[in-house]
Amino acid sequence: MAYKTDIEIAREANKKPIMEIGAKLGIGSEDLVPYGHDKAKVSQSFIESLADKPKGKLVLVTAINPTPAGEGKTTTTVGLGDGLNRIGRKTVVCIREASLGPNFGMKGGAAGGGYAQIVPMEDMNLHFTGDFHAITSAHNLLSAMIDNHIYWGNELEIDERRVTWKRVLDMNDRALRDVVTSLGGVANGFPRQTGFDITVASEVMAILCLSNDLKDLEKRLGDMIVAYRRDRTPIYARDLKADGAMTVLLKDAMQPNLVQTLENNPAFVHGGPFANIAHGCNSVIATTTALKLADYVVTEAGFGADLGAEKFMNIKCRKAGLAPDCVVLVATIRAMKMNGGTAKADLGQESVDAVKEGCANLGRHIGNLKSFGVPVVVAVNHFVTDTDAEVQAVQDYVATQGAEAIVSRHWEFGSEGSEPLARRVAEIAESGASQFAPLYKDELSLFEKIETVARRIYHADEVLADKKIRDQLKLWEDAGYGHLPVCMAKTQYSFTTDPSRRGAPTGHSVPVREVRLAAGAGFVVVVCGEIMTMPGLPSRPAAENIHLNEDGQIEGLF
Repeated sequence: MAYKTDIEIAREANKKPIMEIGAKLGIGSEDLVPYGHDKAKVSQSFIESLADKPKGKLVLVTAINPTPAGEGKTTTTVGLGDGLNRIGRKTVVCIREASLGPNFGMKGGAAGGGYAQIVPMEDMNLHFTGDFHAITSAHNLLSAMIDNHIYWGNELEIDERRVTWKRVLDMNDRALRDVVTSLGGVANGFPRQTGFDITVASEVMAILCLSNDLKDLEKRLGDMIVAYRRDRTPIYARDLKADGAMTVLLKDAMQPNLVQTLENNPAFVHGGPFANIAHGCNSVIATTTALKLADYVVTEAGFGADLGAEKFMNIKCRKAGLAPDCVVLVATIRAMKMNGGTAKADLGQESVDAVKEGCANLGRHIGNLKSFGVPVVVAVNHFVTDTDAEVQAVQDYVATQGAEAIVSRHWEFGSEGSEPLARRVAEIAESGASQFAPLYKDELSLFEKIETVARRIYHADEVLADKKIRDQLKLWEDAGYGHLPVCMAKTQYSFTTDPSRRGAPTGHSVPVREVRLAAGAGFVVVVCGEIMTMPGLPSRPAAENIHLNEDGQIEGLF
């Protein structure tokens, strides 16, 4: 049987005018800023009017470590949101915006799949409402102001060798990782070595996603450290008087974007920090707004639970005062088999033994999530090639871990297929069983926080960090930054820093290559192993297959 592609299904969507979607949440047309007929921003004044309203239930969707077999975390997030609406729970889905770089690189689109999608799919995966362009412009304005300040006399005595602020671009471009600027003579400034990061790795992106309002945004932007003097004292963005203009550029980008699912249920799509080099969650303002407007909010965190969920709990929830009522851990039979040693080409063949062998990765994530005090449900994202025996093997294994695995067929049947999962999630969330607490306290030293995550989440034996890194952490503690959480930057494919090690490895070490202070965002980035803040394109990028057909429709996004 031939199935329609995601983009074919999205094109056939019976979308409702965005004003109708807003009305479902009690948002009047005067409080929506429309971007065409099917997307809009929610005004800041309306968000402020919700301050005294009670919050609904918060459900986090996370996943096992990603494999080439696919897990379908966003698809499950959307499907669960539709399923909760189907059983009478007023629900809003909250996810991140897609970055252009991965869309044209290896990943493709990021709006769900099958009959569990958010639309307009093409717009969301391309320019959308321009938020990422605004972040890129604000970031690069600061870059320009740094070089301009040096050019016109350097009153702040910036040490040109210690400018830490790079430039950004929302595209995968390895050629820009290391560059020299200001070549060409005196009129172009003082040559120095710098580079580009991808926009979603920008501290401005992290700040936008963690800020409560425009005032908070401007303060955090001003708190960013962009360079150091020769005596190692920091230069802040506010020293360059850049924070005000940056806030102006980000004024509209701070407003959450309202769109809809294929079943015409509301969804906020806002912000998009990477999960392996940033905190990987949609914006605090979108999540908290949704919680004031709905009975349930279903949100997701990037990549596997060892990265996205850990940062959701330890960074986003800590900073925003949030607490999940239930966590849904997404897995597929295909991914279990791949973790169990099955080659990708053989995933369509039944192999109960491989499923059982691969369940160790799933079990590790269940235990990790429970350590935060939250109840966990495993969602088996169903593929048509899954056999009853393979599914039963996963359900039997999960039962031994003190959790429950529920098959969800949202990809094929939409909310009808996710209804069993939705009913169980609602039961758990409404039972009040969650006793959420972050993994570590603010008072721990920065290195102790790194060790806590490495040992309790990655199950490593030790953290390897040389004296230079330990001394840097101590200096930040002495400067008043010791209370900050840590944002671990490592491969998403493994509990280790080696992307080829699947399953649930133990007896490994976590090498810390460098640490970076994101003073505005409010965390310390800990770079472990080989992590690139500017990705490159693969040998056959997705861009090669993206084009307009004869009817002017976009082909190749998936």
